[in-house]
Amino acid sequence: MNHMSLYLARDPDWLEPFLKAPSLQRLKHVGMNCGCEYTSFPLFHALRPYSRFDHSLGVAKIIYHFTEDPAQSLSGLFHDIATPVFAHVVDFLHGDYLTQESTEQDTEKRIREDPVIDQLLQDMHLDVQAVSDAMRYPAADLPSPRICADRLEYTIGNSLNYGFATPDAITHLYDDLRFSALPDGSMEIMFQGEMEARLFGYLALRCGQIYVSDPDRYAMQVLSELLADALKEGVLQPGDLMRTEPEVIARLRSSGLSGRWEEFCALSRILRAERPRLDGPWRRVSAKRRYIDPYIQGRGRLSAVCPDFARELQAFLAVSQDVWLCGS
Repeated sequence: MNHMSLYLARDPDWLEPFLKAPSLQRLKHVGMNCGCEYTSFPLFHALRPYSRFDHSLGVAKIIYHFTEDPAQSLSGLFHDIATPVFAHVVDFLHGDYLTQESTEQDTEKRIREDPVIDQLLQDMHLDVQAVSDAMRYPAADLPSPRICADRLEYTIGNSLNYGFATPDAITHLYDDLRFSALPDGSMEIMFQGEMEARLFGYLALRCGQIYVSDPDRYAMQVLSELLADALKEGVLQPGDLMRTEPEVIARLRSSGLSGRWEEFCALSRILRAERPRLDGPWRRVSAKRRYIDPYIQGRGRLSAVCPDFARELQAFLAVSQDVWLCGS
């Protein structure tokens, strides 16, 4: 069952034409797992396809479900429109591996350059600025550890894809959510029930552990180095990063870097050491920790209500990434 079908019983009539825009169609060929799905690590090798297009459409549907506001929904649909191939691997390429925000630039520029989107926005009498910054809408984007549509969608999608939850369980969680005001007056997507908040909180924590796992961090670093060398040698041009992953992979395979791409794809295990050794290409890699501390309506954050969750969350945030890794 495709997780996209869980979000809404219907699509708003105005949404479908936007999905045909070239800049959104490109996202069908940019994955959510940042290149890790091309490796042979057991964590990623058997994953079902999950693209930035899937994610963006899911975010748009979630926002519309809670707000019924086309502008807010479109801000979610467009929030990844400037995402390059292999997504946050390019953050590693830019040295932005801890905040992972460098790939979020140029959203407004990409929207304006797409003639399909430009015309549709004019038809709806919507200004580009109203849909180009999801951070202006709390249903769309909020700082961690709060729930917003972006964070909710990829937690749902990855929980299903990693096999952490069933579609029925996710449907139950989704039905429990409300977009409501906190005591300070700010708005957030929150749970009504403690049991649902606990289940979601632990699902998000398990996903977060994968996002910073040794195989994930190592694979993203190795792939960023391969892209850097491809750019340096002229195999790729900077603009190629805004193409599709199949196109970039084809160029790597037809170049002198083909062997390194195959080595990347063959990665299947990780060795760890407190200090680098001489028996392989050892790397020390840090990465952004993604986590959610759900709010329970009328109760507060899950970490304040559930001491066990608070301890596990703090343990996750305290795990050292100061370790040397070598893949094979």
